[in-house]
Amino acid sequence: MEKGNISVQTENIFPIIKKFLYSEQEIFLRELVSNAVDATNKLKVLSNKGEFKGELGDLTIDIILSKEDKTITIRDRGIGMSAEEVKKYLNQVAFSSASEFLEKYKEDSGIIGHFGLGFYSAFMVAEKVEVVTRSYKEKESAVIWSCTGDPSYTLEETEKDDRGTDIILHIGEDGEEYLEKDTLEKLLYKYCGFLPIPIRFGKKEEQETVGEGEDAKTITKEVDHIINNPNPLWKKNPNDIEDKDYTDFYSELYPFGQPPLFWIHLNIDYPFNLNGILYFPRLENAMVEPEKNKIKLYSNQVYVTDDVSNILPPFLMHLHGVIDSPDIPLNVSRSYLQGDQNVRKITGYITKKVADKLKELFNADRKEFESKWDQFGIFVKYGMITEEKFYDKALSFALLKNTEGKYHTLEEHKTETKETQTDKNDMLTLLYASNVKGQNSFIKSATDRGYQVLVMDQVIDNHFVQHLEHKNSDFRFKRVDADTIDNLIDKDEKIDSVLDEKEEARLKEMFEEEIKSNSGLNLEMKALTPNDKPVVIVRPEFLRRMQEMQAMQGVNTGMGDMSNVVVNTNHPIFSQKLLKMRSAEKKKQLVQTLFDLARLNQNMLTGEELDNFVNRNLELLQ
Repeated sequence: MEKGNISVQTENIFPIIKKFLYSEQEIFLRELVSNAVDATNKLKVLSNKGEFKGELGDLTIDIILSKEDKTITIRDRGIGMSAEEVKKYLNQVAFSSASEFLEKYKEDSGIIGHFGLGFYSAFMVAEKVEVVTRSYKEKESAVIWSCTGDPSYTLEETEKDDRGTDIILHIGEDGEEYLEKDTLEKLLYKYCGFLPIPIRFGKKEEQETVGEGEDAKTITKEVDHIINNPNPLWKKNPNDIEDKDYTDFYSELYPFGQPPLFWIHLNIDYPFNLNGILYFPRLENAMVEPEKNKIKLYSNQVYVTDDVSNILPPFLMHLHGVIDSPDIPLNVSRSYLQGDQNVRKITGYITKKVADKLKELFNADRKEFESKWDQFGIFVKYGMITEEKFYDKALSFALLKNTEGKYHTLEEHKTETKETQTDKNDMLTLLYASNVKGQNSFIKSATDRGYQVLVMDQVIDNHFVQHLEHKNSDFRFKRVDADTIDNLIDKDEKIDSVLDEKEEARLKEMFEEEIKSNSGLNLEMKALTPNDKPVVIVRPEFLRRMQEMQAMQGVNTGMGDMSNVVVNTNHPIFSQKLLKMRSAEKKKQLVQTLFDLARLNQNMLTGEELDNFVNRNLELLQ
């Protein structure tokens, strides 16, 4: 048996870096600028400790683009490196100076990087990389390190006036798009927009008004083009921030967005570090599918991703804003996030904070909370459906609105309706409408009886209603058009018909003839009050829900409308008019009109049938 060690060929490391180290090529800019920030922060730490006694001066990091020379330079005035440090940190892949520095100064540093591969992302776009660096230590000489994307390198002394590092990327064919000013600027905003050290990208023109009144004039001047906001709002103490600061920051993040309803400032340092601000946008009757990429994830102010689908539960994806946690590594991947323990803790914490904030707002100013409910209620409903722990907390502040515009919690609504809306089997029935205008006549019939009707007209309400029923056994929901008014909440009250058996049979035969061409419609003869409509079409709750759920899943059951056509045998139009008509043609026309009116009331009369109905009634008026 032969034993040995597997040999790793260093020549293979660069193709791996170029193809597999990061999922996106453009990430090189984030990595290199983050390194420059680290180098600057290290110098600030040493200065605070008294280990660097020189002047810090201007610590702005410069990004210098030369399209003519095909170079991008990242320049800092940070800690710099000696020749020995260059050999140690650049020539040993994955040996990170950040890790070593963190270990020594972990209480003070705030260093971004933890791994040594970030620098090598430069070779994803560059055919040659030069590093010109000079240590902050006075006795050390400046050096230049050069590599063309293979394991060989050169290192020699050079001249450099100031401490710090220039990383010069000689852009190859794979990276030529980054030589365009607009492209590079866009990436800088994306990846470096909130880094803690000022990032300068050349100059820009700015207009300024000079003088007053008639002597005022606008002049154009050239100023530094600072890409980033080094002190973002989420890093500040919430006690020092006013409402206007939060709305201004929202405008900075989303320049064309409507003002948010309210926000949550996340600020925790145990058992993990997390800062951030989450905003509640105006959702109103939005679809359940949230807008994508509206929450940005940062690690120590370094942009990581705008896909937080594996960090936050689906309902929180409706929120906008930023989350910043150093416990989430920069070399982030979806599979890593799904299994990471810190990520799971963060998810649970944010969910709890959102619920607590909503409860706080509800308790502090209920009227204000109610005024905004229509604009964010869909978010709460979605959370209650998908997150068990959120459901339990949300029950105390989730609102139900009735057709009179009044808001109640579920428990409040149950208490208000218990006496009038409990059926013969002691089951409480909560009535609702999915289309207030379209179901107006059904709503009126219900409210005339003293019933309350809830408004459930959002896309998510189908699921929400069923979820509430699943979680509670002491009530059920019923749409106002699910049955005739006497059976909507069955109190076992019987009404006798004014028609005898023969009259009712004749009436039934006329309507059977009229509806026979409409599949899925069942005819029912029923004695209602004389004030109820002569013909009404109702859609049984169970069958309608089943149809709607199957339709959402793209299933065609061929069941048709599965509705009941209820003929009110006590309506005077039958006993006093229809059954006394001699003309068979006029009888047929009246039956047809009554049936069409019932269909019209359920939005079932469309197209050619609606046109025929209108024309037929116009003829009767002539």
